[in-house]
Amino acid sequence: MITVLGVALGWFFAVKLGFDTVHLPFIGDIALGWLMIPVFAFSVVATGNAVNISDGLDGLAGGLLMASFGAFGIIALLQGQFMLAGFCFTVIGAILAYLWFNIYPARFFMGDVGSFALGTSLGVVAMMTNAFFLLPIIGILFVVEAGSSAIQIFSKKVFKRKVFISAPIHHHLEAQGWPETKVTMRFWVIATVAAFVGVLVALAGGHILL
Repeated sequence: MITVLGVALGWFFAVKLGFDTVHLPFIGDIALGWLMIPVFAFSVVATGNAVNISDGLDGLAGGLLMASFGAFGIIALLQGQFMLAGFCFTVIGAILAYLWFNIYPARFFMGDVGSFALGTSLGVVAMMTNAFFLLPIIGILFVVEAGSSAIQIFSKKVFKRKVFISAPIHHHLEAQGWPETKVTMRFWVIATVAAFVGVLVALAGGHILL
């Protein structure tokens, strides 16, 4: 369903809105033409699944999303996309209200509906700010979480052995003896640094014309 949604949104983005390039930091715009549709779909589907995979500890996904939406909100604001920036900051406000009840010990949970909705929204925002290549930087922990699960599945199927004690990686760290709150807080710190770096790359890489 998310794939169908991603393709439909990609078609609208490329055909109806006329976006057919992606910006590569420090290089410039790359013309994609019709390939914008699968790129857009990939951004939406991959981010949605990565956020869903990350939603495994109290407060974890919410904190990571808050940092990512904050970075893209600042980028949108500096680009003059005030309505998009307003959307990002509104999402942050909603996540803050959610985190009040989701931090350890959680009394309220995001679930698949929330994680997929917020993840796909983040992918769309990345495309609307022409920052597809910044998404792996700003959302580096989403990449690590999804990547660790992919590596674990591949290794078990091909080599019949596990790379991690448990996947995704936040469960691996728990299995090594890290308390749940320690994993969450340290991931929040890394996500904040990644968001800051992403904004700096956007400024230096030509995403924002000052």
